Amino acid sequence: MITTAYTTGFSIGLSLIVAIGAQNAFVLRQGLRNEHVLAVALTCALSDALLIFFGVSGFQQILASAPWIDPVMRYAGAAFLLWYGARSLHSAVTGSSSLVITQGAGLPFSTVISTCLAFTWLNPHVYLDTVVLVGTLSTRFPGEELIFAAGASTASLVFFFSLAYGATYLRPLFAKPSAWRLLDTCIALIMWTIAATLLFEV
Repeated sequence: MITTAYTTGFSIGLSLIVAIGAQNAFVLRQGLRNEHVLAVALTCALSDALLIFFGVSGFQQILASAPWIDPVMRYAGAAFLLWYGARSLHSAVTGSSSLVITQGAGLPFSTVISTCLAFTWLNPHVYLDTVVLVGTLSTRFPGEELIFAAGASTASLVFFFSLAYGATYLRPLFAKPSAWRLLDTCIALIMWTIAATLLFEV
């Protein structure tokens, strides 16, 4: 039986995740390139689920008791985003017909998954959304916190798989190298914008 706690958790989880960000841009790019799509979507969804359930179970209290975690995660995340943004801009500038989607070509599985994990676990904003915010909102449903978390986790699962596999319909457009150059430029700007917010937030 679907409860109010589940549907509310699903709605809140979906509203938090749909904003365009570094992780979503990476998932979209992998979907377009058809590189390890299932693994990427599953990694993102499971990571979100872990963080959500940590938040609901009181993990935010651990973060509050260790204030050094925030600056460490913030600067590590910013450094990673700056590097990936530079890499994307380099791809945009030097892009050629080699970017045309081909089956079986692309980055190694280990590289894709490690990059995916970095986008998730080195992003301080994900802790604010999943651990702190979702964890706090779950207290509105005493005794049903885990059901609330299940709803929010389902939203992540639905979103990431829809984004990764929905990119299939955009592949004809991205058969043109110019489209890839535009996408890589947009990704670079997104990465650097998020990095700037991490470095200069007070």
